[in-house]
Amino acid sequence: MCDDHHGDGNGLGRRALFVTSAAAALTLGSVTFGTSGAEAADGEQETRTIRGTLPTGSPDFVYLPVEVPPGVRELRVSYSYARTSVPAGTMGNALDIGVFDERGTELGGKGFRGWSGGARTEFFIRTDEATPGYLPGPVRPGTWHIALGPYTVAPDGLPYEITITLTYGRPAPAVQPVYPPERAKGRGRAWYRGDCHLHSWYSDGRRTPAELAALARAAGLDFINSSEHNTQSAHAHWAEHAGDDLLIMLGEEVTTRNGHVVALGVDPGTFVDWRYRARDNRFGKYARQIRRAGGLVVPAHPHATCIGCNWKFGFGEADAVEVWNGAYSPEDEVALADWDGMLVAGVREGRRDWIPAMGNSDAHRDPDPVGRPQTVVLADELSREAIQEGLRAGRSYVAESKDVSVAFTASGTRGEHAGIGERLKVDADTPVTVRLEATGSAGCVIRFVTDQGVLFTSPAIPDSGTGAAEWRTTASYAAYVRAEVRRPPVVPGFPGPLAAFTNPIFLGRRQGLP
Repeated sequence: MCDDHHGDGNGLGRRALFVTSAAAALTLGSVTFGTSGAEAADGEQETRTIRGTLPTGSPDFVYLPVEVPPGVRELRVSYSYARTSVPAGTMGNALDIGVFDERGTELGGKGFRGWSGGARTEFFIRTDEATPGYLPGPVRPGTWHIALGPYTVAPDGLPYEITITLTYGRPAPAVQPVYPPERAKGRGRAWYRGDCHLHSWYSDGRRTPAELAALARAAGLDFINSSEHNTQSAHAHWAEHAGDDLLIMLGEEVTTRNGHVVALGVDPGTFVDWRYRARDNRFGKYARQIRRAGGLVVPAHPHATCIGCNWKFGFGEADAVEVWNGAYSPEDEVALADWDGMLVAGVREGRRDWIPAMGNSDAHRDPDPVGRPQTVVLADELSREAIQEGLRAGRSYVAESKDVSVAFTASGTRGEHAGIGERLKVDADTPVTVRLEATGSAGCVIRFVTDQGVLFTSPAIPDSGTGAAEWRTTASYAAYVRAEVRRPPVVPGFPGPLAAFTNPIFLGRRQGLP
């Protein structure tokens, strides 16, 4: 395969494309510059412009090597591409961009220096500062690679233009990153509210970290997780917004072409690569990297219909799954049913592990509400480790907002007691009383769902918004019970949208899950 690249009169003629890996990435010919730092005056600039067309069927990533000479203090890149009109039902053009430094483009390597996807048309990198989405640091000499991601390509191809500008001179002093604390002082065992899927202007969001922190506090949240698309560049910009009233964890939304996964609460500065598909059999490696970095692996919006969003990696590596994403929708209803199916399969197969569910806002910009929904987790303290332990154990429920709260318990006849995510250890035929109390839920109904399906639905909660429901069962009849608080139906004959739902309580001594 080849492509025509037209330079700006600096000898950049026809350039060959060649395959660089089994992941079907392609590399263009190198862009070179004629000046070195020893020859250039301070502040002198040199520019190259590259033009070409990517055909349909292009690989996921195309790399443009840039030979950076010594003495460069700033790299600046801008790009544009043709947004061709296409017939209805046909993919148009969309082209993402990022960059890797002289350490190379190896999967999981150290060369990553930033990614903005399709959110920006230009970026810069220098020692003391960089465009949001990119990592500040020295522009060292060597072969850098501009990474192009042809997300979709129109039938007539994707014409593009890339302009690269080098500025020579002495670099500014480096800035040392400062990260938020991993524990909020003075907070003991309690139910804490959080939103672990948020986007700022460090990826494709439009809010600053300061704005997100203020909105999180207004939403009654105790913790959030930074989850920018395919970059950790925001990590060093959260410290000043944390406090004893708001724990800020650091992560990434690993945005592959076969689904997205939230790396929740990783070590500061952790980069998780995303350049693979399910067929490449690489996801397990990066899921293990997330856990080694102290994080949780959380597939996001697994049944979303946007291009590349539908989850295709399976759930064998998941620590939790995002069942509710943003405003409750049919996609979430499918995700909830799929998750419930996983619980049923675990009971049937006698597995002793299970995957908890959670909910997040995935807020990007106004008017997207932060903390709608939010995951409420029982933790020993407000710290990264304790919140993650509670999420991993499933000691949590998902609420539409801070106005909605639930308390869900199961008890036996001899004082046995269990809460959300726990097991009530009783004999198979021992009577079990399940009780849910809800507030902020006027007009809602309470449903108890088991491995046998929905076995109880309450009358509507009164206008006060406070209500309760009890149901009696046995472990032989229900291997687990989970609770839903549903608003009135929008479409007659279908369940209404969720106001809250809980992770399950498991029943019995031996069968099913722990």
